[in-house]
Amino acid sequence: MKRLLIKNGTVVTMNKQMEIFKGDVLIEGDKIIDIAPKIEVADVETIDAGGKVVMPGFIQTHIHLTQTLFRGQADDLELLDWLKKRVWPLEGSHTEESNYISAKLGIAELIKSGTTSIIDMETVKHSEAAFEAIEESGFRAVTGKCMMDYGDGLPKTLMEKTGPSIEESERLLKKWHGRGEGRIQYAFTPRFVVSCTEELLLKVRDLSKAYGVMVHTHASENRGEIQFVEKDRGMRNITYLHKLGLTGENLVLAHCIWLDEEEMKLLAETGTKVAHCPNSNLKLASGIAKIPEMLEMGIDVSIGADGAPCNNNLDIFQEMKSAALIQKARLLSPTVMPAVAVLKMATVGGAKAMGMERKLGSIEVGKLADLIIVDTKKLHIAPTEEVNVISQLVYSCRGDDVETSIINGKVVMRNRQLLTLDEKGIIQDSNRVIKKLTKFANI
Repeated sequence: MKRLLIKNGTVVTMNKQMEIFKGDVLIEGDKIIDIAPKIEVADVETIDAGGKVVMPGFIQTHIHLTQTLFRGQADDLELLDWLKKRVWPLEGSHTEESNYISAKLGIAELIKSGTTSIIDMETVKHSEAAFEAIEESGFRAVTGKCMMDYGDGLPKTLMEKTGPSIEESERLLKKWHGRGEGRIQYAFTPRFVVSCTEELLLKVRDLSKAYGVMVHTHASENRGEIQFVEKDRGMRNITYLHKLGLTGENLVLAHCIWLDEEEMKLLAETGTKVAHCPNSNLKLASGIAKIPEMLEMGIDVSIGADGAPCNNNLDIFQEMKSAALIQKARLLSPTVMPAVAVLKMATVGGAKAMGMERKLGSIEVGKLADLIIVDTKKLHIAPTEEVNVISQLVYSCRGDDVETSIINGKVVMRNRQLLTLDEKGIIQDSNRVIKKLTKFANI
């Protein structure tokens, strides 16, 4: 097996002891096989990380690769208007080619800013094109076809019938779950209660249990959404999902801003995971989730950038900083959401959300080799001596400080150069295709 030795780095392990040391990491095949202050081996490829940080790759737990192409197309709108007037018409206009390009654009940006794994929600049609982009790029993702069989304001291009939606989701699961050397995992992804019938949600519950896969959906992002669900289903969002038997360790809920105390207790008691998307929530004026309170209750919380049209980038460093700062302002306390808590959410918290905490999220012998190298020898980070490296990562670093990204033991970016994707070609294709989509969507 090919071996790769990363030498002389400041290794931020993110293990239970939160060990940080200057030393080496040895990778063989797709796994980490040794970690030590000094490793001497022959017949090995070497990367010198002297003066740089070696850490686990970031894991974002709520992303829409299908929307990356819509960056800048849906600004300054409230959530339901944002969906109905811009995003849904654009999603409904996707072709196989455009969804493939959108996914590649998102993956390239994620790799270049240090994210090595995501939980992704695709659109209703052409999801398979995005899965192909994930496989070809060497990226790691839990992903699934969006499911939508109910509601007003949906374009005809997105509205599904319940049976065919379920059949297509199951077909994709059978074909793609475990593909790409195990990097691709399938999840059922009903969009949210507002656009899903109870029949579909119950079937998703049963199938996810039968196949042992995750469910990924949105919940309690917006007050208008809450009001709709209460009127339509007779109870609040989380209470409704719990009544259907969907809550549990295999459910990841994006946002969870407008929760009452009872709903938060349900999440804690059932082990349901929460994906926090601070910049998306700020831009859409959806609100600020009670993340410190959730963590205090033992709820597993991770971080995601959401989609490019509600952010407008996928840089996890921006998400981490915002996640910390908005809670300090909300609670008027500089001690809440310390840097270490945020960094855990973006690494080990993400691994838990994926159900892969034994394989990802920290640098430990036997875990999968998903690592990044961050160049901290820059003006906006200096000085680097006698400084808390975790604080630097959360408060000072940026996505373009990531120098090298490794996924499954394979280098996918070295010295800021993508090795599995054509950056210039992706940009050219994106500019070409978005012109067609906006025209077809009539926006």
